[in-house]
Amino acid sequence: MGLDGWIWALDGWILVAAVLCAVSCSLLGNFLVLRGTSMLGDAISHAVLPGLAVAFWISGSRSGTGMFVAAVAAAVVTVFLIETLRRSAGVDRGASMGVVFTAMFALGMIMIVQVADHVDLDPNCVLYGSIELTPLDQWEIAGWLIPKAVVTLGVTLLLNGLFVALFYKELLLTTFDSDLADSMGFSSQVIHYGLMTLVAITAVASFESVGSVLVVAMMVVPPASALMMTDRLSGMLAWSAGLAALAAIMGHGSAIVVPSWFGMGSTLTSGMMAVSAGGILIVCGLVGSRRGLITRWVRQRAFAAQVAADDVLGFLFRLEERAKSTVLTTAATTGQKKSESITAQNPATAAQLSTNLGQSLPQCLRVLSGLVRRGEVEPSGSGYCLTSAGRRRAQLLVRSHRLWELYLVEQAQYEIDRIHEKAEAWEHVTDESMRESLDRATSQTALDPHGSQIPPEVERHNQ
Repeated sequence: MGLDGWIWALDGWILVAAVLCAVSCSLLGNFLVLRGTSMLGDAISHAVLPGLAVAFWISGSRSGTGMFVAAVAAAVVTVFLIETLRRSAGVDRGASMGVVFTAMFALGMIMIVQVADHVDLDPNCVLYGSIELTPLDQWEIAGWLIPKAVVTLGVTLLLNGLFVALFYKELLLTTFDSDLADSMGFSSQVIHYGLMTLVAITAVASFESVGSVLVVAMMVVPPASALMMTDRLSGMLAWSAGLAALAAIMGHGSAIVVPSWFGMGSTLTSGMMAVSAGGILIVCGLVGSRRGLITRWVRQRAFAAQVAADDVLGFLFRLEERAKSTVLTTAATTGQKKSESITAQNPATAAQLSTNLGQSLPQCLRVLSGLVRRGEVEPSGSGYCLTSAGRRRAQLLVRSHRLWELYLVEQAQYEIDRIHEKAEAWEHVTDESMRESLDRATSQTALDPHGSQIPPEVERHNQ
């Protein structure tokens, strides 16, 4: 069976409910992941079971607001107990979560079996949900028949969005530096319990539709995936919401299409949503723009190639300096006037570069080939020399190196024999504004600690 069997009256509402649930969970999940409390969503989603059982025992029904309120109350109690164990008893947060949620979950399962044994309160439904039945329970709103779960999840998403928007600054501060937030008048405890209350509400609102398994997956996996894509909280919120919605769409489509490849009927949407979210996490973990494994490998290779090219340019520039110095010294000794321009006419062979820079000959040839293509190095006889463009770049590189050496001696009080390696590492990541700062922070001498001339800054219009 493929998407030809798609029925909008059923599948459309299922998809809407799945997207609302996924985005609602992911918005708050960002802060759980960043605070290192990812499993708190798991603890809450399991610990609501006693509340559900008590509400049914009192009302004799699993419909109405009683179940919702009781489940939220059980979730808030869970958060309170976890924090009390952590703060008062000094128990590690992970251990306190494990103790509380397993105890609450076990108690809830016992109560469900004993108290609600003769009604439709299925433990499997609690774990996996019944999102496929979402379109069957509808409310009439303004003449429209809308599934109850869609309304509930829509209101939940609105609450979560408003909370994040209104308290964005407070959430940012309390997430990364709770002490600073307290000193500025933002109570980290109030924000924490507000966040945890909304986590509880979101978990309960999603409970009947998708079950506890998917609640946990959507609170953790999309934010973890988003963390591979960006270092900014605002970007992380946007990425996690988009990836959560994508997982919901892929999950429902996969639940319909994939089983048919193996000659089976459709499977659970909630399960396939979790699988899709896991697949998205793997992709982001590999090619994420910030922390993806492949991305970091490519970035490291590119930086290594840049360093190798910089080393070649710097070596050729220093050769020119020595050649110029030799010519000027000779002219001064003989009393002759300087009659020739000393620029790039001091070629170095690939073998010479390889020996002096510690690069293998094949690597050195690849670097030279790239510099020739970029117009920064040109062949000269049996060797290579700088072009005007290459000389400008090399001049800035050597200027950065020698400014760092001067700064390390004057400001950091480094011994002169320890400064070269540090400057060698930092010269490759020094931009114009940093060079200006180094220039202001050091003496106005034109010489570095070794007595070499510090090249002037290349004029902007010459770059």
